[in-house]
Amino acid sequence: MAAVCEEDPSLERHFKGHRDAVTSVDFSRAKKQLVSGSMDSCLMIWSMKPQMRAYRFLGHKDAVLCVQFSPSGHLVASGSRDKTVRLWIPSAFSPDGRLIVSSSDDKTVKLWDKTSRECIHSFCEHGGFVNHVDFNPSGNCIAAGGTDSTVKLWDVRMNRLLQHYQVHSSVVNSLSFHPSGNYLITASNDSTLKILDLLEGRLLYTLHGHQGPATCVAFSRNGDLFASGGSDEQVMVWKTNFDADYGDAVKPQKHSSSVEGTHGTGQSEMDGGIHHKKTKTQDSVRTHEQQEEETSIANTLEHIMGQLDVLTQTVSILEQRLTLTEDKLKECLETQQKIIQNKTN
Repeated sequence: MAAVCEEDPSLERHFKGHRDAVTSVDFSRAKKQLVSGSMDSCLMIWSMKPQMRAYRFLGHKDAVLCVQFSPSGHLVASGSRDKTVRLWIPSAFSPDGRLIVSSSDDKTVKLWDKTSRECIHSFCEHGGFVNHVDFNPSGNCIAAGGTDSTVKLWDVRMNRLLQHYQVHSSVVNSLSFHPSGNYLITASNDSTLKILDLLEGRLLYTLHGHQGPATCVAFSRNGDLFASGGSDEQVMVWKTNFDADYGDAVKPQKHSSSVEGTHGTGQSEMDGGIHHKKTKTQDSVRTHEQQEEETSIANTLEHIMGQLDVLTQTVSILEQRLTLTEDKLKECLETQQKIIQNKTN
């Protein structure tokens, strides 16, 4: 005898936002998000959490016919009648949750306002498709890597290019900021990981370990470890020694028993291919006083930029109010003129 269901199917959520027929839907692996495609040429990412905003992704020139999350849930693929397939990052939110950054195969990085859902700036300096983009821990700048083998950093407050690195010989697939915000690690098809010192604007280490393209990389939450994955089907976990002492080489750590085999010793190099030695020099080791001074200056500058942001917002509000007042005044004058004309006639 067939088992009887205790409950009938019921409507859980109801989403509205598309402006034409919906053609395709797909859940993320964790079932926290739902993506939909439509004849209106847009993708919509819906959160399954109550009272969370949906996000509209623009880019296709014709109807979106199919959408699907990647197995990890970090990417969404869409196919369109415009004969293109696009990859999207469903959530690259800023740390404060106010901004969203997205990358695309149209060679742009776009900054979106979460509240207004509008694109507030497009960064167009990349010469190829942008594969990965992320905010630094403070949310003041973003880094992006792409098929042109470059890594670029922008200030999202001033919308200007801060740094440009040409350190890889092939496509940059992934990048990750150290929690301190002082370092950036990148993974590339040239099979290497590169660690960049963002304070000095230079390449700090080149790491060899993967036998083939390095496809992903990420720092741990406290920054003492970072993990990398590659097309060689290996996951490597590395100990981050450089943050505490420039003199220690970065070495790979064996992961859990789920990783087959052993990882071999990773090589670390300074810019120019010279192997890093376990010796400290005056040029490579900052004193405690210098670090405190740099931190103080950075905090002061951040405070000033915050005040400028407030001032800019205040001016914007005043401009809006002034425009509103002008419109009302114009309307009153036009009404008064009509009344005078009517009395004259």
